[in-house]
Amino acid sequence: MNPMAGRDTGAAMNSTPSDTARAARHPLALWGILGVCMLLGNAVLRLSGRAFDLADMELSALHLAAVVVCVIFMVFAEGYRGFHQRFSPRVVQRALTLAHEAGPVRAALAPLFCMGLIQATRRRLIASWMLTAMIVGLIIAVSRLAAPWREIVDAGVVAGLGTGLASLLWWWTRALAGREPGVDPELPAHGHPDEAEQAL
Repeated sequence: MNPMAGRDTGAAMNSTPSDTARAARHPLALWGILGVCMLLGNAVLRLSGRAFDLADMELSALHLAAVVVCVIFMVFAEGYRGFHQRFSPRVVQRALTLAHEAGPVRAALAPLFCMGLIQATRRRLIASWMLTAMIVGLIIAVSRLAAPWREIVDAGVVAGLGTGLASLLWWWTRALAGREPGVDPELPAHGHPDEAEQAL
């Protein structure tokens, strides 16, 4: 028995490789994926400036050790565990559903939909918005650190986000080749996206 039976999991699940590849090339799926990539890329570019300032600073052995530890930790915790194992495959899976089921809200706000910020299960909405709030809070807190600690943390964040962006592109490339992520897109339990347009 399919554990997802009775839920709006989207037509992308259990599709053939050709169906998956076709869905990955759908304009709305492309808009959703590229929109998320642009958000991540913009964050990487904005933080890279401060991270690269480390090259012009006099760093102690403690600072250099902190850079190495921070970068390794963020690549593993944020890039691999957070993005590659969770966020990226879910973003791509949700993007694939846009080729089959997309009301006006999903179409217009495809990047937000792919990130699980709108029209998702209650659990996913809470988790996604809490994560967003935590990230904003972290950015504010880090901006108030003294140099070079601010730049050290930024270097780790850039490494993590860069790994996450590469992961998202990897999962999308797999979808273009006909291999869907196969994860639960965590869509709301409504029969059609138009019925869930108010679930923002």
